[in-house]
Amino acid sequence: MSIRYVAIGDSFTEGVGDEREDGTPRGWADRVAEKLTRVQDEPVHYANLAIRGRLLGPIIDEQLDAALSLEPTPTLISFNGGGNDMMRPRQSQENLVALIMGAVERCRAAGIDTVVLSGADPSGGLPLGGLVRKRAGLLTAAISGLVESAGATFVDAFNDPELPAPGYWSADRLHLNSAGHKRVSNLVIRGLGYETGDLPAPPAAARRTPRGEALYYREHVLPWIGRRLTGRSSGDGRAAKFGDWTPVVPAAS
Repeated sequence: MSIRYVAIGDSFTEGVGDEREDGTPRGWADRVAEKLTRVQDEPVHYANLAIRGRLLGPIIDEQLDAALSLEPTPTLISFNGGGNDMMRPRQSQENLVALIMGAVERCRAAGIDTVVLSGADPSGGLPLGGLVRKRAGLLTAAISGLVESAGATFVDAFNDPELPAPGYWSADRLHLNSAGHKRVSNLVIRGLGYETGDLPAPPAAARRTPRGEALYYREHVLPWIGRRLTGRSSGDGRAAKFGDWTPVVPAAS
């Protein structure tokens, strides 16, 4: 039987920070699909419905419904969300947990193997990073046992000891770079029970300077604040990059 893998989520799953030469995002989920073609003797078809900037509610209301409506039915689904909710001034952890577990239960009821990921921890490089880390840590702790007791696989990228290193992060300090996405893809493949090869150490991060910090705030922080103040999202007007089943061609790395 062929593998039909669909990924849903936000920019983490879309692959922002791990762009191909043509500027399109690749990311850990694409890399997982490619790795599955190498560890399986079966064809792999793949869909990625993730869109950057999405809150957890729309991920479930829009993307999960679309994923479960794919024909043929998925055999594997990965799910991540809540990172953008953590950046909002008010959010209810109880509501986020209920949304995540409701999504898991729907997938498992449909007989779909389900992987839930906690997002990698960006807090070391962000303004107000301590608040983000506290909220995300509490959510990760709350769902990890619940996800596994529901018969799904939990991949804890948030508490991975390597990923906080600056060399795994892109210039905006919010999204993983290619090295970070490669590491997450290995975490997922291992979570699915497959062996993975070791990855090289990430590149050394550039030393921070006052001029570089000013440039960082101008290019990344201030535009983000502007979107929040005007109610806009980086994902406005964007469509899923693979909205239907796509055959997977193995990539070199």
